[in-house]
Amino acid sequence: MVVIGGGQAGLSIAACLQRRGIRPVVLEQHRIGHAWQQQRWDSFCLVTPNWQCRLPDFAYDGSDPEGFMGRSEIVAYLRRFAAQLKPAIREGVSVSRLMRDGRGYRLFTSEGELEADQVVVATGGYHRPRRHPQAERLPSSLLQLDARQYRNPEQLPAGAVLVVGSGQSGAQIAEDLHLAGRRVHLSVGSAPRSPRRYRGKDVVDWLDRMGYYAMPIGDHADPRAVRGKTNHYLTGRDGGREIDLRQRALEGMVLHGRLLELGGDQIRFDDDLATNLDHADAVYSRIRTSIDSWINREGIEAPEEHPYTPCWEPPPGHPTHLDLDSESLAAVIWCTGYSSDFRWIDVPVFDGSGAPAHERGISPSPGLYFLGLPWLHTWGSGRFCGVADDADYLAEAIRLRQQRRDASQERLECTALLGS
Repeated sequence: MVVIGGGQAGLSIAACLQRRGIRPVVLEQHRIGHAWQQQRWDSFCLVTPNWQCRLPDFAYDGSDPEGFMGRSEIVAYLRRFAAQLKPAIREGVSVSRLMRDGRGYRLFTSEGELEADQVVVATGGYHRPRRHPQAERLPSSLLQLDARQYRNPEQLPAGAVLVVGSGQSGAQIAEDLHLAGRRVHLSVGSAPRSPRRYRGKDVVDWLDRMGYYAMPIGDHADPRAVRGKTNHYLTGRDGGREIDLRQRALEGMVLHGRLLELGGDQIRFDDDLATNLDHADAVYSRIRTSIDSWINREGIEAPEEHPYTPCWEPPPGHPTHLDLDSESLAAVIWCTGYSSDFRWIDVPVFDGSGAPAHERGISPSPGLYFLGLPWLHTWGSGRFCGVADDADYLAEAIRLRQQRRDASQERLECTALLGS
């Protein structure tokens, strides 16, 4: 039994298998916590409260359950979790190919070949950063970074910075630069935003009580669409707060619409900034309204709050281009999402888009499973709050399959013995 990936998903399935007396080998390409430590910026922190960190038999037990762990605290939490697991965790071992081999699987690793009856792929779904297809048209003197390469404002040369993408990473990185006094241009897309606190509680608390995070993907009207949606932007920074891009515009952040075209001396944006800001605010207000309805239905006493009122609107004639000859742009940070890359898996279990085909993590190929993917089963599937449930479900499926195979082998051996 092999688990590929030693992040929260891989460690969670190892813990759930351990409960059942199964001790897998966990292969981690780097060190435990690598992605959190090496692919997040210095001020990064969770956007969900610490109490939502509920790995198997290892819930958050620190002194600040309502707070938001920073990067180093997340790494320490994962490494403490890994340290109390008995299954073998082999760090620094990469897998270059996985293929069927008879009734099981063969893995080609940096330390040689392995055979396994069952394999769990727990490498997540965010592998390759995406950039605008015209990114190479920008001047070679302009520094270009992906979100996972950004660390802090001091890392960048002097001058203005363009952040492309207004999802969680883009909005937070733009704020990080803005709060450091940098001139920031932000290309705003269709990402929605969320309240932070509402009617006396963190919104995550309300949504958790309402069952939102445990809602199976099958209950959504369009499961394929929900898997591709951008996360709502907000932050856990400074104790947790909302991100209102309109307020940042009042303070000097320069907002633009969706990026359209890149050239050697000019960057063009769509004239959709107002529409995108309105869309984000509409989602924000719908979340508040859904909480209001639930509070009323449950008869809960909670303080009232005033409706949201926009504090800024794009003025008439808001520019839809950025002239690189007049603006001393120093860097572009691409926060335009990631695509998955499972080309190393030589097993026919993928749909036409390259995504794994599965039913709650169980693939069409017997004994091959996926864990930690966005919306594998619920919103929390790839996160600290929900991965334990998915891991437990798969661990039981693995145990039952192993039990059936053991029984089948025992029958074969008995038949051979009687035949002799």
